[in-house]
Amino acid sequence: MKSALKKRLEEFLFPARSSRWIGLLRIGLGLQVTVNTLSLWSDWGSLFAAKSDTFIDRELTEALLSLSAPFVPRVAWFVTLGAQIGLSEAVTLRVTLACLLCSGLCLIAGFLSRPAAITAWLLHLAARSSGGFTAYGVDNFMTIGLFYLMLCPLPDRYSIDRRLGKKRTLDPRLVGFLQRLLQLHVCLIYFFAGLAKCLGAGWWNGNSIWRALTRSPFNVISADLLLRWSGLLPLLGICLCLLEVSYPFFVWPRKTRNIWYVCVLAMHVGIGVTMGLYLFAFIMIVLNVAAFGADLPPFSRPPRDWLPARRAVVRA
Repeated sequence: MKSALKKRLEEFLFPARSSRWIGLLRIGLGLQVTVNTLSLWSDWGSLFAAKSDTFIDRELTEALLSLSAPFVPRVAWFVTLGAQIGLSEAVTLRVTLACLLCSGLCLIAGFLSRPAAITAWLLHLAARSSGGFTAYGVDNFMTIGLFYLMLCPLPDRYSIDRRLGKKRTLDPRLVGFLQRLLQLHVCLIYFFAGLAKCLGAGWWNGNSIWRALTRSPFNVISADLLLRWSGLLPLLGICLCLLEVSYPFFVWPRKTRNIWYVCVLAMHVGIGVTMGLYLFAFIMIVLNVAAFGADLPPFSRPPRDWLPARRAVVRA
C-alpha cells in the first residue's frame, strides 16, 4: 500500500516532460521584460532617483524595506556599486536599465539564457523592491516567472545557445518536476484569488467590477456603455469567482482542462482589453501557457527532444 502510494506520488511530482514549456516561458518572459523596460525608459530616472520630485522617493521606500527585508535586492545596491567605480547615480540607473533590456532581448533569442535569466530576475526584483509603492500585480508575477526560469535546466531546444553547440542532455523528470511546481503555484494563486473574491459581497452584486472598470486610468470602457449592460455585472462577477476558485480542481482532469484553460486565457484577454492592463494580461497568459498549455494546441506537436525521453519511459 505504501509502496503504491509512494510510486503514484513520484509519478505525479516527477513526470517525464520535454523542454517545450521552458522555451515558451523563456520567450514569453523575454517579451514581457523587453516591453516593460521600454515602457519605463523615459520615467526610469525619476522613479528611482534618490531625490526626486515625486512625493515618495526611492530613499523612503528602501528605508521602509530595510526594516522588514534587509537582504532583498534594491536599486541602491547598484547605485553604490556604480559610485565605487566613479559613475553618477543617473548613469548607473541608465546602465541598469540597459542591462535589463539586454537581458530581455537575450531571453527572447535564447542567447546566454542562464545569465540573462539571473540578470533579469535580479534587476527586476531590485526595481520592484525599490519602487514598492508604484509596483502592482504584474511586477509580482514577473518576479515569479523569472524565478522559475532561473531554476530551469537551460538551454532549451528552441534557444540560440542550443544551436551554437551548447547541447545538454536534460533530465526529463527534473524538467517535469519544475513544471509541476509551477503548475501547483499557479493553482494556488487562482484558488486564493478566487476565494478572496468570494468572501467579498462586491463581486456577487457587481460593484467590484463596476469600480474596477470606472476607476482612472482603467476606465477604457465608457460609463454610459457600462450602464446599459450593468445588469450583467453581477453574473460576470459570479462567473469570475467560480472560475478562479475552481481552477485547481478542473484544470488537472483532461476532460475539463481545455475548457478551464481557454476560459482563464479569455478572462485575461478581457482584462487586458477592457482595463488596458496589457502587460498584466500577457504575463498571466505566459504563466498559464507554460504551466498547462505546452501540451495543448497549438503546441501539442511532440518536439524532437521529447521522443528519446518518451521511448526511455516506455522501455522502463
